[in-house]
Amino acid sequence: MRDPMSAFTDAFTSFLFGKVETTRLPVRTSTGQAQAVYLPTAAPGLGDSGVIIGREVYSGKGYIYDPFQLYGQQLPAPHWLVLGESGNGKSALEKTYVLRQLRFRDRQVVVLDAQGEDGAGEWNLIAQELGITPIRLDPMAALDGGIKLNPLDPAITTTGQLALLRTIIEVAMGHGLDERSGFALKVAHAYVHATIVERQPVLMDIVEQLRHPEPESAEAMNVDIDDVRAWGLDVALVLDRLVDGDLRGMFDGPTTVGIDLDSPLIVFDLSHIDRNSIAMPILMAIVGVWLEHTWIRPDRKKRIFLVEEAWHIINSPFVAQLFQRLLKFGRRLGLSFVAVVHHLSDVVDGAAAKEAAAILKMASTRTIYAQKADEARSTGQVLGLPRWAVEIIPSLTPGIAVWDVNGNVQVVKHLVTEAERPLVFTDRAMTENSQASNASDAADALSGGLPDDVRAAEWEAEQRAILMEQQRLNASSESTVA
Repeated sequence: MRDPMSAFTDAFTSFLFGKVETTRLPVRTSTGQAQAVYLPTAAPGLGDSGVIIGREVYSGKGYIYDPFQLYGQQLPAPHWLVLGESGNGKSALEKTYVLRQLRFRDRQVVVLDAQGEDGAGEWNLIAQELGITPIRLDPMAALDGGIKLNPLDPAITTTGQLALLRTIIEVAMGHGLDERSGFALKVAHAYVHATIVERQPVLMDIVEQLRHPEPESAEAMNVDIDDVRAWGLDVALVLDRLVDGDLRGMFDGPTTVGIDLDSPLIVFDLSHIDRNSIAMPILMAIVGVWLEHTWIRPDRKKRIFLVEEAWHIINSPFVAQLFQRLLKFGRRLGLSFVAVVHHLSDVVDGAAAKEAAAILKMASTRTIYAQKADEARSTGQVLGLPRWAVEIIPSLTPGIAVWDVNGNVQVVKHLVTEAERPLVFTDRAMTENSQASNASDAADALSGGLPDDVRAAEWEAEQRAILMEQQRLNASSESTVA
């Protein structure tokens, strides 16, 4: 009970100054309730120029990624590494990314498709819907007029041809060429290149020259002709495998006429090759060098080179060296290399650890899907991920991944449209009925093929719709924050 004098004083003060002070009782609450008074925050996105990937999980903002738009500002290199165990959404991400990139007229994509499904490559359905015939490398089909790629194609420089021949031999032998074998190969290649001008030289020409070297090659080094023949014997035996062995037919003739290197999407179907055999890295080496000299051109196009089962490249020192050069060279000509692997241990613990580290260093974008806890820890250590990201990787659900774009780390949920769904998921054998119901919708959505001058207005309208959807996502997330 307040005394009369204090009450009189308060009443006089309120009358004179118009101010009344009140006393409020304290409020008790939990930290969970109190955090509502703090505005939520989210990491900044990557801008609004490029293709939509999905939503950033914590803020709900739309997530857009494009290495060509980010290069030089937020990205030191446009190359991308995708990691994760099977069944978590890697294939769906790759395919929707390519389909969305192809909406831009200055994009071109090459895919090395090493995964098989329904007797064809995993990308076969997308190629069909876009009106594209995959380049199927198959030893059996090659013997019956199938696709051939010539390592001695005149489109490849003389230096490139010799480097490719050395790589093929070193991959098959499992070790580098010694000086004597290298000399025998060099003189055989030089003789074939100088004397066969009326047609494309082929591997059989090299094999024959190794078996029967010219006396001039021995005289030039002041050695016996039998020595030169002995030095080239192992090399001839390895190349003979491509001519008359289990890989015959694919590389022992002139390059097949009609391969369209100007198509927006080029798919090399390697699904008929045993993924665990030595043939796979040999194939990837030949395709990689052939593309380097025939596909990558200074024409201002932005090119994407996507490799499934990329550990075949990164795990072989000789193939990795070729692709390392391709990455360095291609960066100046607008090439983004996308490597897809299951486990980082497949790469960093292999025979090509040094080369693998160099390629990983050039991959400024890393996308990591769910992995086991021990694998996540080792991956985080190698890639330098923050602790919080490493801790959540084992608990990620399919379709959600940790994205590290040159240090900008966010958790992203990949979104797939209904038109894309039947084209991108690789489990049709398990969901055939539900997939079939959507097949006609996908055909209708893509029946017009790739954009041309006739359908320019329609494609521009679709692009505007994509941009409006992105703006809507961002507006929605901003209103939530407000």
